[in-house]
Amino acid sequence: MALTATGLQPLLQVYDMRKSVAFYRDVLGFEVLQTWEPEGHLHWAMLKLGGAVVMLNAKYEDDQRPPAQESSPDHADTTLYFACPNVDEAYAHLRAKRCDVEEPEIMFYGMKQLHVRDPDGFALCFQQPAT
Repeated sequence: MALTATGLQPLLQVYDMRKSVAFYRDVLGFEVLQTWEPEGHLHWAMLKLGGAVVMLNAKYEDDQRPPAQESSPDHADTTLYFACPNVDEAYAHLRAKRCDVEEPEIMFYGMKQLHVRDPDGFALCFQQPAT
């Protein structure tokens, strides 16, 4: 029998869980499906937008987190691509949320794409076939 998969749920290590969850929930519109918060520390969250699921995990324990987020070159080559039925509406939504986002563009391979970065610098691309 061949290996099969019915979905993908990436796990991202983040500096500030509450800030990241707020971004995915309040700016992007993800629903918080589940969290793990022993003793009030938010360690992990599973979020969903349409059929897309993303998990966030605290990179540091509360008492070990540096006072300022360090820029991480590790994220420069990480992009999550989301199928999006209307990139122009997504752009208008993000602008209304005062999100730093550039206008969508059509790529040479026929996809209309909207790029945004989350608080940790992970690149998120919302895309649809260009018509």
